[in-house]
Amino acid sequence: MATVRSAAQDVAHSLRPFDARAGARGIELLLAAIGEDGSREGLRETPARVMRAWKEMTSGYDEDPRRILAKRFEAKSYDEMVVVRDIGFWSTCEHHLLPFTGKATVGYLPGESIVGLSKIPRLVQCFARRLQIQERMTTEIAEALRDVLGAKGVGVLVRATHLCMAARGVKAPAEMVTSMLLGTMRDDQRSRAEFLSIAGA
Repeated sequence: MATVRSAAQDVAHSLRPFDARAGARGIELLLAAIGEDGSREGLRETPARVMRAWKEMTSGYDEDPRRILAKRFEAKSYDEMVVVRDIGFWSTCEHHLLPFTGKATVGYLPGESIVGLSKIPRLVQCFARRLQIQERMTTEIAEALRDVLGAKGVGVLVRATHLCMAARGVKAPAEMVTSMLLGTMRDDQRSRAEFLSIAGA
């Protein structure tokens, strides 16, 4: 439980309330800094539009992994691996404030409980809709399943392309792959191989 708190909830609780007005003023300054005329027709409503988009793109700070995974079902009749493949997501790189997008495959070996299918994509979105780096997002998803759900083993594989590399700098679109294996998925070779095979690694 402490791991999820430090990785997710302490960050969210330390944030100030979303301030759309302050953000809009910042967008106005940005437009001026790049030499644009923020008063022209095409840009007059841009600051407000941008802040509405940012409110949605950072909505994960308002999500609690414990609430997402609160509704559980007994797993006495099922002790095999549960895997949800190719969960699409969009996130925002905290280094350049540019998007990265991809798919996550999440699997777990149940402890005493399982969760409904929709909860796994919701958990992914909870961590994706924040300022992120892919490595941390991958870890946070895995640790939430282990610590909140009490899964015996967890595997998370994330593939994503990053606009901060494709649109600037090296300008080389490429796929980044990160993984996190915990518990039985890490320690048991058979479970590890099964998950990675299902995930297409």
